[in-house]
Amino acid sequence: MLACTISKVCRLLVSPELVSIRYGIKRSEIGIIIQGVLLGLLIFSAVFKFVIHLWEYFCRADNSESRKNKEIRRSLIFFASLGFTMIVVAPSWMMIVLDFDVHPILWIFHFVLSEPLKRLSLCIYWLGLIYASVLRFYNISKNSKIERILLRKYYHLLAVSMFLPALIYQPKFLDLAFGAALAVFLVLEIIRVWRIWPLGQLVHQFMSAFTDHRDSDILIVSHFSLLLGCALPIWMSSGFNDRPLIPFAGILSLGIGDTMASMVGHKYGVLRWSKTGKKTIEGTAAGIVSVLAACSVLLPLLASTRYIPTQ
Repeated sequence: MLACTISKVCRLLVSPELVSIRYGIKRSEIGIIIQGVLLGLLIFSAVFKFVIHLWEYFCRADNSESRKNKEIRRSLIFFASLGFTMIVVAPSWMMIVLDFDVHPILWIFHFVLSEPLKRLSLCIYWLGLIYASVLRFYNISKNSKIERILLRKYYHLLAVSMFLPALIYQPKFLDLAFGAALAVFLVLEIIRVWRIWPLGQLVHQFMSAFTDHRDSDILIVSHFSLLLGCALPIWMSSGFNDRPLIPFAGILSLGIGDTMASMVGHKYGVLRWSKTGKKTIEGTAAGIVSVLAACSVLLPLLASTRYIPTQ
């Protein structure tokens, strides 16, 4: 996206041929939308930080305004600028730089409604799973003594139940859904870090229930790791059909292999790989065997659904 932008604005610095299809850059509509939205959000976060610093600098002298009013005003600035970025700036960027034929938001509606029964049913299925799992796991995290490392693995199993059917029957829609989910995660993380009223504190309390030592004091990246781990093999394997299990690599390794390795290693692991580490040989063996078993079941399933010859 950045290379195409520079090529469009400064043709002397970057030749248009370097970002052409001949050199392997595929400009699918879904890829353009994902790149534009994510890059727009990253730029928005930096611009919003600059605007907030300026606003606080000029309003520092006004001490009569209550803290609640300041939070509400900052929240209004945030959501107004976020809406303007997502509805006007990012779509205009896509349409100008990459010659998008129609407004991206209209294209998304047309794409979803082109197969309404399948895609809307899949969205309802996802929302139902997310709602049930979030309520269940959040209550467990507050009231149970189960270690967080194991509690987080339930979300890995949730990813399998959500993404595996979609990847088999609706792979293009799953591409778009991954981009939308990543954008939502970015927005929620910005809201959490900046404590944007009224959601900032609620999001922080919920996310903190699933953190461990691998998350920093500022950023929580575990959910990004899980989502990108499942999405990147799918995005990067686009156009390759010689190995049908490549798109499933992230789902199998994170959702099944990593989960089984942690659970078996935590409960039955005795032989450790090193004196200082926590990884066990039993857990590693369980992870390998579970992935191989899943592959042996998945291949006949893909053949029966005609996924292998059509993809």
